[in-house]
Amino acid sequence: MEMISLTHWGLLLAAAFVAGALNSVAGGGSFLTLPALVFTGVPPVIANATGTVALLPGYVAGAWGFREDMAPPPGLTMRTVVITALVGGMLGAALLLVTPDAVFRKVVPWLLLAATAMFAFGPQIRAWAAKESHPDQPASPVKGMLGMLAVAIYGGYFNGGLGILLLALFGLLGQTQLNAMNGMKNLVSALLTAIAVAIYAIGGVVQWKQALVMMLAATLGGYIGARVARKLPAAGVRWGLWLRVW
Repeated sequence: MEMISLTHWGLLLAAAFVAGALNSVAGGGSFLTLPALVFTGVPPVIANATGTVALLPGYVAGAWGFREDMAPPPGLTMRTVVITALVGGMLGAALLLVTPDAVFRKVVPWLLLAATAMFAFGPQIRAWAAKESHPDQPASPVKGMLGMLAVAIYGGYFNGGLGILLLALFGLLGQTQLNAMNGMKNLVSALLTAIAVAIYAIGGVVQWKQALVMMLAATLGGYIGARVARKLPAAGVRWGLWLRVW
């Protein structure tokens, strides 16, 4: 069995901790975990699945941290959100398993580019979504469910930028409370990631040694990030999200 150096373990733990904290507030955690795993010698397909597994408890911890503020977006019930997230995560994960490794290697740079763009322009995307939203006229349940399904499929296939997409979607659906949006973002991420992890495990594309150790760091980062963020004024959190891109 290949030994992992202490330097590589330190890199994976640091990436997972910061990723957990980022995911609980804004998203972009996979932007750290995927490159860290690839850098330590994990093949891209397995790195994508392993990083997703590692971030799952961070999503759960983040959702628990925002539990007092959680509320579904206008036009959707909590049950609809839960079912749609699970179905989308399952479809996205199944799509990853049937994607040939050679194809995924070609797709990864474009996915990373898209995730980087969403990470860099997240504040602008959320500002546009907020401008386009109409809280007094919520989107139809069908449109909301289709939007949720599309984002969930993406999240099950490739986790990068998922949080930013969810925040933008909730804004378009008319949700305005930042803590409620973050709570739902973490809940949806946890649900779709949980079903994706089960499919990844069945498909045998997870390196469990790295995943389990990174889980601990991601959980701690997710809970600390959520508890700190919810105690800050919404303007302060938004200001912090702007700063994170520089």
